[in-house]
Amino acid sequence: MKEYKYKINGKDYTVVIANVEDNIAQVEVNGTSYTVEMNKQIKKAAPLIKPAVSAVAPGNPAASTPAPSMPVVKPAGTPMPGTPVKSPLPGVILDIYCKPGDKVKIGDRLFNLEAMKMENIINCDRDGEVKEVLVSKGAAVLEGANLVIIG
Repeated sequence: MKEYKYKINGKDYTVVIANVEDNIAQVEVNGTSYTVEMNKQIKKAAPLIKPAVSAVAPGNPAASTPAPSMPVVKPAGTPMPGTPVKSPLPGVILDIYCKPGDKVKIGDRLFNLEAMKMENIINCDRDGEVKEVLVSKGAAVLEGANLVIIG
């Protein structure tokens, strides 16, 4: 069992990895248990575990399954012009505060993301211009998903 401590947007997270078998991990985040399916199968002796791609809360699998009309945005594997701002948590985009062509500065509000029944403001981490907004309002996004490209 391994324990990791993270700070995301000023909020502390304690992640305990109880068991990893093939590409399924049993994890606990701040006391809540999840079954996590990872993108690719990892070797059992691997020292590093990639972040979760999808999490299913025990006893409530429907809570993690987006409605059919909500697009799911996965982390992109192809490079894009500019630098992406990524989602720190899986959740649903409630509001978008930027559009292509906007000039943004460090700390500017970009998105409102609902995750674990809490609203999280995603702020810009660099100065630049919004090249492309990759998500829409109501979209379900996964942790690590590209939300916007800043050039």
